[in-house]
Amino acid sequence: MYLQKTLTLSTMIKQLVFGAAAGALALAPLSATAGPYLNPEFNGSSYGDDHLGASLNLDVGYEGGEGAYSYFIQGGPVVLMPNGVENEIEFAAKFGGSVQVAETVGVYGELSGVSGEEFAWGSKVGLKYGF
Repeated sequence: MYLQKTLTLSTMIKQLVFGAAAGALALAPLSATAGPYLNPEFNGSSYGDDHLGASLNLDVGYEGGEGAYSYFIQGGPVVLMPNGVENEIEFAAKFGGSVQVAETVGVYGELSGVSGEEFAWGSKVGLKYGF
């Protein structure tokens, strides 16, 4: 039963990542500002005086946009370094975009996920106001 859930979740993750990649590539010819990029990123975390752990993402991505719209998709290996536990290498991916709703106001969103024994995901929605 557990193995079946894991395989189904793994299939869903692959479909999500590859579907988003195909969608981004399909939109690429429409983009005025599009291109691939590398995004190595280190994230550390602590609570008070306690170091909780860190992660090192080694992502390859693609971004583009047209007018007021922009999008990105990226993914790659991630080294998870929880405090006091052995490091693990998993796969992480994220995709998102933004819309400029006024001259100085933009709305953005992002969905992200990390593979592993338990699939972890996150979301981000925000507003950016320039002055």
